[in-house]
Amino acid sequence: MSVVRHDDRIDLAHVIRPAGKPPEIQLCESFRVEKDERDALSRLAQSRGLKRFRCAALLGEAEYRLLQVEAPAVPPEERVQALRWRLKDVVDFPVDGAAIAVADIPVEGSRQASIFAVVAPQAVVGERMALFHGAKVPLEAIDIPEMAVRNVAVLFEEPNRGLAFLALTQGDGLLTITYRGELYLSRRIEVSSAALAEADQERRQQMLERLALELQRTFDNFDRQYGFISVSRLMVASEADCAGVVAALGQNLYLPVQVADLGQVAEFNALPELRSAERQAQSLLAIGAALRTEA
Repeated sequence: MSVVRHDDRIDLAHVIRPAGKPPEIQLCESFRVEKDERDALSRLAQSRGLKRFRCAALLGEAEYRLLQVEAPAVPPEERVQALRWRLKDVVDFPVDGAAIAVADIPVEGSRQASIFAVVAPQAVVGERMALFHGAKVPLEAIDIPEMAVRNVAVLFEEPNRGLAFLALTQGDGLLTITYRGELYLSRRIEVSSAALAEADQERRQQMLERLALELQRTFDNFDRQYGFISVSRLMVASEADCAGVVAALGQNLYLPVQVADLGQVAEFNALPELRSAERQAQSLLAIGAALRTEA
């Protein structure tokens, strides 16, 4: 079960993964935070029986740093300590005691191995753990949005082909490129579904053209950096007018652009509201966090 805070609401998603079958989304709900997050979480613990689940939460964008760096030339058990020294002048908070996680970026040939380093202040992680402990909700994992989107994106991958996935939320855009289940690129883009929805026709067209240009530049750079990966298509999840965004981007990109319809890769027969692409996009991070397969 994922428990994800979005401004004034908490999203819950429960996903099970039967062996050899598509994931089953069994619950996907949103609840308004009336008083504060601790109060809301305590009430959900009772009303939704969260004590029965292994729960995962997400950090907010401002609560961590995701950095792509060269892999330290040390044994795996010493990587975190080596990264502390390397990152102390890169992040704007103390790395002593900070939570650090590492995700490998597989490469071919003689290329220099790289990794994603996720760094979060000790206080941020401690506060999140204390929040769940105070509400008596078992917290198994604290993840980040980039990995939640990765978890959804890999469901759409084609064998031996890379996949680009663009998630447009009310806050901003998040682009990932995955290959064989691994995250190779993650980039924040300053275009949101809310801004597109509120813009007049001319302004909206300008925003979409600028978005297409930024995406094309990113794909070109990615191709130069990872020539062994052939990206097959761009999947789009948008909280507003997903079909319109896909049509506009499709006119300006060389990659095929498609709506990220979870109905193609997951089962949610008991949740007819998820048939809407916009509703799926609203719950994307919660569903992605619930799709995690490791502690």
